Amino acid sequence: MNRRENLKLLFTGSVGTGLLLAGCSPEEQALPENALLAGGTKGYRTDEERQRDQELLSETFFTEDERKKLDVLVDIIMPKDSESPSATEVEVPAFMEFIMKDMPNYQTPMRGGLMWLDYEADEKFGKPFLELSKDQVIEIVELVAWPDKADPAYEGGVRWFNMLRNLTCSGYFSTEAGWKYLGYKGNQPNVWDGVPQEVMDKHGFTLPEKYVPIYLKPEDRGVVAQWDDEGNLIG
Repeated sequence: MNRRENLKLLFTGSVGTGLLLAGCSPEEQALPENALLAGGTKGYRTDEERQRDQELLSETFFTEDERKKLDVLVDIIMPKDSESPSATEVEVPAFMEFIMKDMPNYQTPMRGGLMWLDYEADEKFGKPFLELSKDQVIEIVELVAWPDKADPAYEGGVRWFNMLRNLTCSGYFSTEAGWKYLGYKGNQPNVWDGVPQEVMDKHGFTLPEKYVPIYLKPEDRGVVAQWDDEGNLIG
């Protein structure tokens, strides 16, 4: 497995549903659009939201054993490569820790999947998952990592690993490293030089000379516009 193959699975639909939206409970999906808390604060976070975040951050969901399993799994899904860091390096497990408390409907399937790892490891190799060799770990992961190839007996494990992959990618691509990996630039200022001359020529248009002096010049792009007291543009 590598990150390219995992992303292909995620974004071609084999995973079946889209990122964190797949984990919303019916009650959460049914919330009206205006279900907002009052008292907006700087950064578009309400006092109630900030307080809730702090409460969730003060709690702990994953056990130490579960957290170690997550470290292994997320780095299989998003390993370090020449272009970007691994999932653990950008603290994806910490993101999952928060999500488990923020969206409790994830808790049972996540914990069940992590328990299944030990069951499968014991069945195949006679020892806990965290004591397996790297090759043995991959052998278990391969059982559930490929939805189109998995044995129907592992249907539950496939659904769990899909969820894990979704969460891993959601966490990873919420970081600066993830944005850089995707080449995401965000909102950036650009310039408008008018319709390209070749397009004008193709359609038989010319720019009237009388307008040329009033159009924005490239050298003036950094100049802040000024208005008079009556709202007229003066420069």
